[in-house]
Amino acid sequence: MSKVYDMIVIGAGNAGLMAAAVAARSGLSVLLLEKNETPGGSAQSFRRGRFEFEAALHELAAFGTENRLGSAGKVFKALGIHMDMCVIPDAFRVKAGTKDGYDVTLPADFNAFSEKIEELVPGSRDSFEKLFQCLDNVNAAMKYLGSGQSDPGILKDEYGDFLRMASCSVTECLSALGMPEKAQQIFCTYWPYLGAEPSDLDMLLYLYMLQYYLVVPPVFPILKSSGLSLALADSILKRGGEIRYGSPVTDILIENGTAVGVRVRGQAVFGKRILSTCFPDTVYSRMIPKEMVPARYRKIANARKPGHLFFCVYLGLNKSRQELGIRDYSVFLFNSPDPGEQAASLSDPMKSFIIVNCLNVLYEEASPEGTCMLYLTTMMTEEAWGSVGEAEYKSVKNRIADRMILTAEESLSLSIRPYIEEIAIAAPPSFARYLGTPDGTPYGYQLSLWDTMMPRTLNLQEEQYFKNLYFIGATQERGDGYSSAYSSGRTTAHRVIRELKEERKTAGKEDQHG
Repeated sequence: MSKVYDMIVIGAGNAGLMAAAVAARSGLSVLLLEKNETPGGSAQSFRRGRFEFEAALHELAAFGTENRLGSAGKVFKALGIHMDMCVIPDAFRVKAGTKDGYDVTLPADFNAFSEKIEELVPGSRDSFEKLFQCLDNVNAAMKYLGSGQSDPGILKDEYGDFLRMASCSVTECLSALGMPEKAQQIFCTYWPYLGAEPSDLDMLLYLYMLQYYLVVPPVFPILKSSGLSLALADSILKRGGEIRYGSPVTDILIENGTAVGVRVRGQAVFGKRILSTCFPDTVYSRMIPKEMVPARYRKIANARKPGHLFFCVYLGLNKSRQELGIRDYSVFLFNSPDPGEQAASLSDPMKSFIIVNCLNVLYEEASPEGTCMLYLTTMMTEEAWGSVGEAEYKSVKNRIADRMILTAEESLSLSIRPYIEEIAIAAPPSFARYLGTPDGTPYGYQLSLWDTMMPRTLNLQEEQYFKNLYFIGATQERGDGYSSAYSSGRTTAHRVIRELKEERKTAGKEDQHG
């Protein structure tokens, strides 16, 4: 008889690696299947010449340091994984617009952050204090939800601030608190990390994300995000789990409404629980017979749309950051201080904002001596890229990259072009080939007020259309991000562990009475 695994995980991205690692540590038999030849998904690095570029990570939130571990850091520690980290000194520098704009650097600490904004915008402190008073209730509620529970009655009775913030947009909440407009603009700088503008993003999710940059120190792994991926994969193998690379799953096997296994390279592999990091759209359109997919799913699928797309330029420069005058690790270059106008720019990749990162500010050894690396990132809507065909792909890609480099030079008073030794450009098709997501989005489904953390959490069971089939990763409750993916994988793994324990306990009782 073929082996039946306790858990089969489809995809070795952050969520899949974490789910498999937690399950293997608990003693479950685990099989992790990955279509690529290396683990990590977006959590990768790659080499060009003498430079090793980080593919996606800007800051690792919710991890922290040994003296102040966040939720992700605690899980890594429980798994016996130690990673050398650099602490990121500031939250960010943001340069927004020219006339009526601002150029400010914010510290990575809640109190110092609010004090700095009070200094820049007198009269904003009171609104910040009210906002931060809600954090204890938010954190207690998130701990409750992280345990795998989501009773609406308990949420209503015990976590009122949490629910009130979940029903308001960032813009509505900040305005209700009386926060001055300029202070709101600065406070909302991080909105691109969730991919939804403040007027369509719930305050709860934004504040929950923001605290992981301002309460627990944001860090960056010395071995880059590929080091995190390899460490998690090693943890799985050490605890008896199996990983098969180069193993794309073509089908999820369904019997009587229950997921019982997968098909990989023409072979059926069976498992008691199936966890998928793939987009539900991909699973229901390609991996499960269409006649089995319920009509309710199609309605939800038609209402949702994939998140925004990424475009990245990776530069290896043959001068040190000191020689070039680079002082900041992370800089947001917005075309306007207004978040609505910032979001509107995503419809035109020749005008959209840019995030500039330099790892050498964190540790000089990030690249060979006498050199440095710059990462330039922008985003765009699906429609903005959708008209680019094969014939003009190369010219459009190069034109966008050229614009991004020029914008960074002009905005930061840098000379970059003469010192470019290596350049790599990742357009949406680059991400699509590797990630296998719709148009290459790393963001899961687009967040909006009707479809954000609380509605998704409360509807988890309603959207489980097949018994024993679970989705994890960027398409789930907390959206995109390394810490969100780790949380999704961990929470779902714990749920499966509890379910299997209950099943074994029930089976044992039945055997005793049989």
